[in-house]
Amino acid sequence: MKKSCIALLALFMLSSCAELQQVINQLPQGTIGNEEIASGLRQALDMGIDKQVSKLTQTDGFFKNELVKILLPDELKKVDKALRDLGLSNLADEGLKVLNRAAEDAVKEATPIFVDAVKGITFTDAKNILLGSDNAATQYLSSKTENALYAKFNPIIKNSFNKVGADQIWSNLITRYNALPFTTDVNPNLTDYVTNEALKGVYTMIAVEEKEIRTNFSSRTTDLLKRVFALQD
Repeated sequence: MKKSCIALLALFMLSSCAELQQVINQLPQGTIGNEEIASGLRQALDMGIDKQVSKLTQTDGFFKNELVKILLPDELKKVDKALRDLGLSNLADEGLKVLNRAAEDAVKEATPIFVDAVKGITFTDAKNILLGSDNAATQYLSSKTENALYAKFNPIIKNSFNKVGADQIWSNLITRYNALPFTTDVNPNLTDYVTNEALKGVYTMIAVEEKEIRTNFSSRTTDLLKRVFALQD
């Protein structure tokens, strides 16, 4: 018991990650085990996915969330301005909205890919995450899921453009713009652009929840989260 108290006290006294990792490695049985640390990180990521990513799948989950709202690519900002100058603001507004609708549609397919990635977290992964930056878990998740999510999102966004009419809306917008005198024709790859922006939005929202758990004790809503994240306080 005395050794356990000394080890736990040391966790709050040491300032460097190297020292903290050494203490974690030497924790006696009965304090917190290797698997418990990994389970705590998995639980934190699951909470981020369930609480934050699910918000993005709702109507206006992207469009009315300033953290992740998809704005126009630089190439289309001049299209937007030109249309508004011609009194076509409603059409320009609708063009922006359908880009966000497509992202909301695609994110519904993200959860199974995230769940598989979270299951694969090892104790070594967990230690590195725990001792890392405020978004270390999110960065880990990004490294394990970005390629798979892009492959999943891209065709869904393409189909969603058809479903919500984005392809027709943007075809009309770009056609009108390209017909204006003294303009350079544009033909951006909106499917690729929205896919990448949707990915950024997903990881942004997971990072929000991760930082909350790391910095706000009241957000650690389970005993496991309290024990594990006490190690990095």
